[in-house]
Amino acid sequence: MIKSMTAFGRAKLEGELRDITVEMKSVNSRFFDCTVKLPRSLSYLEERVKTHVQKNGISRGKVDVYITVDNHGSDVGSITVDFAFAEKYIEALYALRDKFALTDDISVMTVARNPEVFTYEKPEEDAEREWEILSSVLDEAIASHASMREAEGKKAELDITAKVEHIRELAEKVERISAEDTVGYRDKLEERLRKILADNSIAIDENRLLTECALWADKIAIDEELVRLRSHFGAFYDILSLPEPSGRKLDFLIQELNRETNTIGSKANNARIARIVVDMKGEIEKIREQVQNIE
Repeated sequence: MIKSMTAFGRAKLEGELRDITVEMKSVNSRFFDCTVKLPRSLSYLEERVKTHVQKNGISRGKVDVYITVDNHGSDVGSITVDFAFAEKYIEALYALRDKFALTDDISVMTVARNPEVFTYEKPEEDAEREWEILSSVLDEAIASHASMREAEGKKAELDITAKVEHIRELAEKVERISAEDTVGYRDKLEERLRKILADNSIAIDENRLLTECALWADKIAIDEELVRLRSHFGAFYDILSLPEPSGRKLDFLIQELNRETNTIGSKANNARIARIVVDMKGEIEKIREQVQNIE
């Protein structure tokens, strides 16, 4: 199955005490690379989120997961003032003012800038309960993300398949031209050699002449390359039927298609075949670009 590495997914849980939003976006990458951004209060769940994302079917791609929590209930904790510390702190500020004859701009905000004045008391948390709630929203975002990956993958599959079929048609055209060209080349070569030998009054060794003509004709024959191309076309559909990610296999297959096509272009001594090879390579390059975004 073909899945795109570029996708977006989002899910939101609206609760009485807080809202949790999870957004996922991914782009293509050679390996799995996941970045998670969490509120500080849930930072201990970062590695667990990464593992959960990977276990749920994402094996390659640069994945960013954004998790936001909007608290609007009573479990957000409470803030208290450490009055004893505040008193000492204010006394120190006045002493500093008097010692150096500073402007007296001591205010509530001046004191509040010292974080030691306040104490944040966080309610006790059950880590497993926190994960249970978060993972349910994460699963919805992953499902949304997966749906887009599959939809984009299906579009890519249809496009790549059409291009592969076009390359197959071009290869069949090359095969027909090559069959005619090889015979014609051998006949022309034999005729030319006979003329050269006759002009120079050299006795013709029929067996040697035919052997040499056959060898030279074989050098421009592209039968083996065409056979391997047909094999690669079959392998393409085999890869599409695999349940696991197919991007790496398709990337390798495209390299092999390009290799055989280049060899055909270098061996074939025919202008029509050369033009067709250019078209084949153009289609292969388009497929290669598509495959870079397939998991």
